[in-house]
Amino acid sequence: MSKQTSLEQTRAIAQSMITEIETEMKRIGYWSSEPLPPEAYSFQQAFAMDTMSFSQWLQFVFLPRVHQIIEEKGSFPTKSMVGTQAIREFDNDPMATQLVSLLNEFDRLFNG
Repeated sequence: MSKQTSLEQTRAIAQSMITEIETEMKRIGYWSSEPLPPEAYSFQQAFAMDTMSFSQWLQFVFLPRVHQIIEEKGSFPTKSMVGTQAIREFDNDPMATQLVSLLNEFDRLFNG
């Protein structure tokens, strides 16, 4: 398999995964119909912990960025920690069990 085919497959898998993540976020009520204020995007910390909640970061930063990479046929990061952060953020939230699982699957796509 060529590197190009592998990248195309990774993009297709990532597209499927982010669709599942979005669907799950909506199902458990973690999807906001309201946009964030512009100042929320002026974050300095990882996962925008200084300006928004983790679920907001997923919706307004992570998912759009993954969509952008797919659409532009860009390169994905060599490592992902979104699932690890999800475990920390949603540790005591039984509603988020499936969401955490999906985000960990996303990590495995890039972390081997």
